[in-house]
Amino acid sequence: MGEVEPAVSVWPARGRTRAVVLVLHGGAERGTGSVQPWKPAYLRMVPIARALHRAGRKRSDGHGVEVRLLRNRRYGWNAPAEHPVEDARWALERIRAEHPGLPVVLVGHSMGARVALRVADDPAVRGVCALAPWTPRGEPVEAVAGRSVLIVHGTRDRMTSPAESHAFAERAAAVAARVARFEIGNEGHAMLRRARVWTRLTVAFTLDLLAGDDGGTLRGAWATTGPERLRIPV
Repeated sequence: MGEVEPAVSVWPARGRTRAVVLVLHGGAERGTGSVQPWKPAYLRMVPIARALHRAGRKRSDGHGVEVRLLRNRRYGWNAPAEHPVEDARWALERIRAEHPGLPVVLVGHSMGARVALRVADDPAVRGVCALAPWTPRGEPVEAVAGRSVLIVHGTRDRMTSPAESHAFAERAAAVAARVARFEIGNEGHAMLRRARVWTRLTVAFTLDLLAGDDGGTLRGAWATTGPERLRIPV
């Protein structure tokens, strides 16, 4: 893995840990500089990690959710090295070593969403919540086979392509256990204009996978059939 390990912030579960959410931040196509904790790409995922932790702690059924926010060693994707994929694999290995047999949900934004979709084939992973994902043409879908996938994209995103995430969702639907995709109107890449919507969908998906109860937020999405499930407006 190199001379420096990635950094991980951990929000412990209330009581016994029964599941883990791994949160992955964005980055850039190229960039070998270190990811400092004040980088906007990293900071933007802190509120989501905290919201996931609060939601897990509020549950009255004792379903303890631990949340981990990974900070990558390097800022870029850096093909062919794909440094953030290595970092996410490292983080998943640690989770399996410390919490053997527990389910994991991956939540990623932008490049982090691409990473999450790539490492979803880890045996512990149940599903991926991909926020404004960077899914370039031809991005492989094999890793999400048998997993649940939620994709959320802003209609005004100019950093990553909503059209390409839709094409990815169409391909992934052939192998995944289930796929739904939401389009957030009047929203860009940074998830700032309608932050509550991004957070609500992320929390609902996670609780649905881990506890079978999303409060009804996604019930209509999973019930939708045909191409409409991949263009749900919100």
